[in-house]
Parts: sequence; C-alpha cells; structure tokens
Amino acid sequence: MNALTSFLWLFGLAWGALAFVALSRGSEFSLSSPRFDAGQPIPRVHTCDGEDRSPALTWTHVPPGTRAFALLCDDPDAPMGTWDHWVIYNIPGSATGLAEGLAAAERLPDGSLQGVNSWGRIGYGGPCPPPGKAHRYYFRLFALDAPLALGAGATKAQVLAAMKGHTLATAEMMGTYER
Repeated sequence: MNALTSFLWLFGLAWGALAFVALSRGSEFSLSSPRFDAGQPIPRVHTCDGEDRSPALTWTHVPPGTRAFALLCDDPDAPMGTWDHWVIYNIPGSATGLAEGLAAAERLPDGSLQGVNSWGRIGYGGPCPPPGKAHRYYFRLFALDAPLALGAGATKAQVLAAMKGHTLATAEMMGTYER
C-alpha cells in the first residue's frame, strides 16, 4: 500500500467510526418518567407532602446481555449527607419500566426485590426536604449481566458492592423538589 492509499484507508475508518457514534447517540440506554421531565420538579403526589407514591419510570435501548436491573434514588443535597430514597434490584432483564405506586414490599410480584431506604423502611420514600432551596433527586438505573446475590432488604451500599463487575450500562435522570 502506498502512502496515499494508506491515508485514504485510515481516513475512511475514522470517518466511519465518527458516523457510527453520531448515529448511535440517539440509542443510548436512557431512563425517563411519564410523570416529570428530567431536571424538572417531581409532582407532589410522589413526595411526603402528597401520597408518597413511587413514580412510573421507563427505559429504552437496553444493552445486550442485560439479565437484571437495579434502581437507586437518592438526594445528595440532604443536610445530613446523601439520603437514600429508593433501593430496588433484581428487576427482571425483560422489564421496560416500573409502574407507579409500587407496594412497599420486600418482594414484588415480578420478583424484584426492594431494599431499605434512609428512613429504615422498605420501598420508596419520596422527596421530603426541609424548607428552603430545591433538592435534587437522582434516579440511577443499572443494567446488569446477572441478578444480584442478595436477599430482600439490602442497603444501597450492599447493592453497590454486589453490582461490582456486573454493570453493563447506567442511565440517570434527576428531578427536583422544594418546600
């Protein structure tokens, strides 16, 4: 191969890689809610000032090889440090979302397991910040290559430790709430 042919071949490879990245950007693993947009206020019904119902969540573009999901929700703006609002894991890999208002049960009908939040309770505990500036609530969804070897009632720290080496991708959305 002469220098010009080599250059054109490499240029073609680079151009093809850039085009692939540009086309695939819209197909990244993503998390959303039909109840609120990312970066926007979480509706009152999902907070301690309302019904404290877990929000519906949906996800798309699941990575190949996903066999389970874990979802963590926390508030890094809490006065006493990050506050865990929801720990749910071993969500079936075939799932495309979570329904609104999940029961505060250790085991859900689909086999998902719920852990302990910072209140020491099983299941979802909605935003409940002190009066003042808005707090941020991060919902992080992890696509896993295997269900976690944990029983029901695990803490966020236990779930994070069990996920090491099993996370295929992470999707995140943040909502806000202020009182």
